[in-house]
Order: sequence, then C-alpha cells, then structure tokens
Amino acid sequence: MGVFVLLPLVLPLTAWPVARLAEQHLHPRTATRLLTAVTAVMAVCSTVCLALLMVVGTAQLPGNPLPDGWSDPEVREAVPYDEVAGRAAIPALVLVLAACARTLWRHGRVRRRAHRALAGVRGNQVAVLPDDVPYAYALPGAGRRDRVVVTTALLDHLEPAERRALFAHERAHLTARHHRFLLVAQLAARTNPFLRPLRTAVAYTAERWADEDAAQAVGSRRTVASAIGKAALVSRGTPVPTLAALAAVGPVPRRVAALLAPAPAARRWPPVFTSVGLAAWGAAAGAAVSAMSSANSAVTMVLILRAATPL
Repeated sequence: MGVFVLLPLVLPLTAWPVARLAEQHLHPRTATRLLTAVTAVMAVCSTVCLALLMVVGTAQLPGNPLPDGWSDPEVREAVPYDEVAGRAAIPALVLVLAACARTLWRHGRVRRRAHRALAGVRGNQVAVLPDDVPYAYALPGAGRRDRVVVTTALLDHLEPAERRALFAHERAHLTARHHRFLLVAQLAARTNPFLRPLRTAVAYTAERWADEDAAQAVGSRRTVASAIGKAALVSRGTPVPTLAALAAVGPVPRRVAALLAPAPAARRWPPVFTSVGLAAWGAAAGAAVSAMSSANSAVTMVLILRAATPL
C-alpha cells in the first residue's frame, strides 16, 4: 500500500480548479452532475482511506481484533504502518461517521416537520401561507407529495409574470430532485474539508439549473432575473428553517447577471482543449486515481489479511 493509501485524502485539491470553471463555462445541469459525481467518489475514497489507516496503523497495538498472524514479521514488513496515523484515524473516522449521520438525521427531521406543518394547508402542489415573512422553498416528498411553499408576503412584492417565474424555479428544483445533489455534496463535505468548495459550487450550480429551467418555462430570462432579484431583496435576512437551509441560494448578483446574458450551451461535456475542459478532465483523473488508490490499498490489505489468517 505505502503512500498511495494517503492519496485520497489530498486528491480533492485537484477538483478545486474545475469548481469555479464549471460554474462559469458549463451548463448548470452538466456542472451540477459533474461536480456531484466527482465529490461523491472522492468522499467515499477519503473515508476508505481513513478506515485503512485505522486498521493498518493499529494492527500492532494490544487488543486489536485482527488475527495473531497479522503480527508476523513478514506481514509487518509487507504492510507499512504508522501507529500515530492509526491512532489519529480512529477519532477522525468516528467524527466523519457522526457528522454524516447527523446530517442525514437533520435532513429527514426537517422534511418530516415541514410536511406535518403543511398537513392542513390547501393545495396539493402549491401551498400559499398567510405569513408576513417573505420566503419560498421547494419541499420534496414521496410520490406526489412534492410541494412549492410560498408566503403571501413574498407574492405581494411580485408581478404576475414574476410569480410564474418563482413557481417555475421552485418546481424545477423538485423535478430535477436537486435536494439529492445538495445532500450528497453536504455529506461529502463532512468527510473531507477539502471538498467544501465543491459543496458550495454544487449549491450554486443547482440554483442556476433551476434558473435556466424557469427561464425556459416562462419564456423570458429577464423576468426570472427580476423575480430572483426582488425575492432576494424582500427576504434579505429572513431565517427560513426549511430544507433549503441545506445550502445557500448562491450569490444572487451572479445569478442575475447570468440570466441577463445569453443562455449557456447545453453540451454534455466541454471540449478537451479549453481551460474548463482541461480542468474537468483533471478533476475526473483525480477522482479516478483516488478510486484506484483506495481500491488497490483495500484489496492488498484483504489479501494480506487472508494470507496471515490461519484456516
């Protein structure tokens, strides 16, 4: 295994360049899918790396659950280990698993509370709440339980065309299941701090994806930009304890500027000989190397463990 077991911990750094370039040059749909896939692969490999460090580094410590054959001189020579790294990997892995479990629990709790709160509200797809606090969000549910929630305070500040744009934006979140992309990115950021920039990038590109879908649905990019700007202004500083709290709505000025510009090309993958293309291939290569390093280390450890374990 050697030093290759450590690569997945630092390889997320190779994905940083593609995050900003994907935001600027790729279609938001493509950028969201690409960044989420890269983030998920690197997060899994990083967690596997911590597990391997823990097993290998603590194999020589008293009380470990491994067979006695693991302490043979031949095995110790074949598998480099570091007791300090092994001891440090134990609390790190516990913290990662606890943080991911807390994120999943919070995600489920928020969804359940939101659905219970809206149980008596009219409207199967849209719930308009008589509230003086302006906000709107998309609430995913099982089957046909998806709902767009908006308050009268926000609707009062929007023109009819802007209201249609707002509803189209929130429906786009539900149709594309953006909450899943956001949850994956959130969990990945819990496993490795180096993945936090990618979580921020996924949150922004998911919003841009919904913006573009809304612009296509209402037929006016300027109307969507106006609706986003007004909604951001009137709801500034408003705490919204909803599922949307998993990620920020992104920098509104950048979203508005993107909507006032021509629509992005809907190509699936950027050309190779461009800055974003090279960055995308670099991120994909980093994810592939991370996966191969983790797989190689895990297979090597299993084979040595089987050889050192008496029948």
